[in-house]
Amino acid sequence: MSVRYLSCGDTAFTVEFGNEISPGINGQVMALHGAIGMAKAGGELDGVVETVPTMRSLMVTYDPLTTSRAELQPRIDALIAGGLSAGGTTRQVRIPCCYDDPDFAPDLAEVAERTKKTPEEVIAAHLGSAFKVYVLGFMPGLAYIAGLEPSLYLPRRSQPRVRLPRSSVAIAMDMTTIYPFESPGGWHLLGRTPLLMFDQRREQPVFLAPGDHLTFERIDRATYDAIAAQAEAGTLDWSTLVTT
Repeated sequence: MSVRYLSCGDTAFTVEFGNEISPGINGQVMALHGAIGMAKAGGELDGVVETVPTMRSLMVTYDPLTTSRAELQPRIDALIAGGLSAGGTTRQVRIPCCYDDPDFAPDLAEVAERTKKTPEEVIAAHLGSAFKVYVLGFMPGLAYIAGLEPSLYLPRRSQPRVRLPRSSVAIAMDMTTIYPFESPGGWHLLGRTPLLMFDQRREQPVFLAPGDHLTFERIDRATYDAIAAQAEAGTLDWSTLVTT
C-alpha cells in the first residue's frame, strides 16, 4: 500500500492513504488508528500522544522530547506492511427522524424539485441510504456521515443560514449530518431528530463515533415530542438505539 507522510510542525505528522473520499480509504485510516491505539496500549510506540482520523488521512501527534517522526515513521510503516484489519466493534445506530413538520424540513420541497422527486421519494431515498460515520469535526459531536443515495446529491446552499436549530438533519454532496448545536449552516434541512448529539451529562457526551453505521427511522411529530422530552430530561435509554 502506498502512503504519504507529511510533517505538521515538530509535534505531529499525517499519514495519507489517498486523495479521495471512499469507504476503502477511510477504512484504512480507521484501521491504522486502531492499530496504533492497540500498540500504544501494549506499551509500544512511546511518545505517541494521540491519533486523529480524517476522511483520508491520520494525524499522529507525539511528544518531541520522547520521540520524533524519524523514529515513528518506520514503526508505522511496519504496522501498515503487516496488514491493517478493521477489527474492533462496529456499532449499528438507529436515528429517529421527523420529516413531516414543515419547521423541521424547510428544504424538503426544494430538494424534491431539484432532484426531480416527490417529497416522499426524497424521504424514502434518505431512509434507504447506507450511512457510515467517517469523521467528527466543525463542532463537538457533528458527524460527517457518508453514503447518501446518489440521486440526492446536491451542493451546499448558495446562501447559508445564520442559525439552524439543534438536531437538524441535513444533506449536502454525498453526505448527511445532524447539527449538535444551534449554529450557522449551509446544508439542506430534511428533518429533525429528537436525539442530542452532544450532551455533557452523559459519560460519553458525543453520541456518534467514526465507524458507526447509521439508519434513519421515520417518526411522527407525537413520537418526536415524546422522545425529545426523555432526551431533555436525561431519562432516554440510549442503549435501545445502538447494537453491536
